[in-house]
Amino acid sequence: MGSAGIRYRLVRGWPIWVPGLIVVAGIAIPLVYLFIRAVDADFTELAGLLVRPRNLVLLGNTLMLAVGVLATSTLVAFPLAWLATRGNMHGRRFITLLGVLPLSIPGYVMAYVLLAATGRFGASALLLGIEIPRLSGYTGALIALSTYTFPYLFLNLRSALTGLDVSLEESARSLGLSGRDVFLRVILPQLKPAYWAGSLLIVLHVLGDFGVVSLMRFETFSYAIYLQYAGAFDRLYAAWLAIMLLLLTGSMLLVEARVLRNTHVAGRGPGSARTRPAKTTGGWGWLAWPFLGVVAGVSVVLPLTTLGFWAMRGLSNATPALLESVAGSLSASLPTALLTVVLAIPIAYASVRMPRSPLRVLERFAYMGYAIPPLALALAVIFASLALFPALYQTLGLLVFVCAIHFLAEALGPIRSAFMQTNPAVEESARVLGRTPLRAFMEAVLPVVRPGIVASLAFVFLSMMKELPLTFLLSPVGFRTLALNVWSHTNEALYAQAAPHALLIVLFSAIFVGLLLRRESRRPLPHPTAPVT
Repeated sequence: MGSAGIRYRLVRGWPIWVPGLIVVAGIAIPLVYLFIRAVDADFTELAGLLVRPRNLVLLGNTLMLAVGVLATSTLVAFPLAWLATRGNMHGRRFITLLGVLPLSIPGYVMAYVLLAATGRFGASALLLGIEIPRLSGYTGALIALSTYTFPYLFLNLRSALTGLDVSLEESARSLGLSGRDVFLRVILPQLKPAYWAGSLLIVLHVLGDFGVVSLMRFETFSYAIYLQYAGAFDRLYAAWLAIMLLLLTGSMLLVEARVLRNTHVAGRGPGSARTRPAKTTGGWGWLAWPFLGVVAGVSVVLPLTTLGFWAMRGLSNATPALLESVAGSLSASLPTALLTVVLAIPIAYASVRMPRSPLRVLERFAYMGYAIPPLALALAVIFASLALFPALYQTLGLLVFVCAIHFLAEALGPIRSAFMQTNPAVEESARVLGRTPLRAFMEAVLPVVRPGIVASLAFVFLSMMKELPLTFLLSPVGFRTLALNVWSHTNEALYAQAAPHALLIVLFSAIFVGLLLRRESRRPLPHPTAPVT
């Protein structure tokens, strides 16, 4: 029996459909009620909402921030990725670490660092006697978001550069192309998919960001949604702002899909690519170490120094609140990680074992939940819960469920990869021995994919530990987490009180970075002096 025949005789039915329908309902129902709430007005009122001049200002600010962050991230990530893969300098492992480590400092923590380090009473003035003008508004948001998001682009570009086939470059040189032409006409086109994938992650993050723009007081769609909802000024306008943000996000996804539709990049075949590092000495090579020093100073040294300075001032009185926020973060993160993995297992199974089945649409919904800006998703859930299940409003159970839907895409990757590495014939053999489909899966497949499940649990748990916008709008009254305390204390300029909570977030996030580096370490870099054979 062929592998296709085996795949379609495996687990199907309610074990897959029920979790899948829960995911679909968790995304579709809130969005439907968001649109219902948005059109709940007469035509004149709706027309006035849609043509407000402020909408154009918000659109311009949001796009300006997204473009600025993407440009800045590109200027940082591309040289880092090039030095990490093609440089002949020592310490390329350090460069990789530098390109990934800023992921351990969430954007709102970086915003806290910039605010707490600058100004008349900032760490630089109190510690060094140097007063740096307060960073806020567009500039502060740009630096904070760029510092946090450039690793997404770095990881994509580094992976692409590592996999480039050097024979294509050699062929181009043999045809008389200069080094500059080889770079522009051979290397850059092959990096296009990786660049767009990383760029999409950055833009989606900027569009959905709430913590940074709110602390920096820079009005984007997300910040305006918060102001309208939290201030109870105009819930109808908040709904339309959320829809506008959804449309903007959807447009970015369509643009990315259209750009990559006709893109085809291929080498000589899987496993055949040969890589060779390019020399960084001579020319612009002397700028490498100053560049690395600036990146390290802004993304690592400045945050750790500022956090340490303020933590020493606030740690003595922070123990009770710190323990309470840790307990709150754990009480939300643990069940969210478990529920997310429970929902991800059947969806990942269906996408691998039944790729041509209608069940494949479940995977699309899972990624849709991740692409929806968190504040827009939270607002949609609020409208739906108040209309359908008022008792669930502002409960821990609702927060856990919504966060599980949001982080489902993060859990799918490792689990899907684990399923792809398992042989369907093993499951079929268990069926032949008399096991039911579900029992065959539990006994023959689940133990094999356990490493992928553990990785997904870790990723979702750590993502939830630093989650802010969904927790901010959906958590129960009086519920405190590390992220909420960092945001609330920073919003009130209580930097000493915020520092211990921020340090713990960085510590937990560093575990996430460690997992990434562990996976990256399994891909050995080519030796700088390795000959090309």
